[in-house]
Amino acid sequence: MKENSTAKEQSLNPQPAVNIESHQTVSADQLDERLLSALNAAAEKKALDVVVLDLREIASFTDFFVIATGANERQVQAISDEVYETLKKSGSTAARVEGYKTAEWVLLDYGDFVFHVFEQKARQFYDLERLWRESKRVDLPPEIVGTSSLRRDS
Repeated sequence: MKENSTAKEQSLNPQPAVNIESHQTVSADQLDERLLSALNAAAEKKALDVVVLDLREIASFTDFFVIATGANERQVQAISDEVYETLKKSGSTAARVEGYKTAEWVLLDYGDFVFHVFEQKARQFYDLERLWRESKRVDLPPEIVGTSSLRRDS
């Protein structure tokens, strides 16, 4: 498609979906200690399909998005509780927590990173990885990623 194409032309002729697996990756050793603590806390509660998106080059409101999935509402709350309590013990309190009561999508805002914990259907519906597809993906160690059969292959 031409570089000078209009928004209307782009909407009528959308680009094929980006294969996230082919995205550039960033090394996990670039992450700060708080973010690593949050990832380990989520892994303790068996968070599924954990992804870290590096937004530093494309957003000004935060540096990273962490996206994780819980198998059900109780696990979403348990993962959120563990992340919140682990960081609170180390002296870092979330600036904002949203969605905890319904536990479909819990957002923990720590300023330089935002931790999203989704119930599976909500994660598929909101699809933050697609919305932020221009970001770089952080290459995480397998013990943190927590892949599952819930992961969709589209």
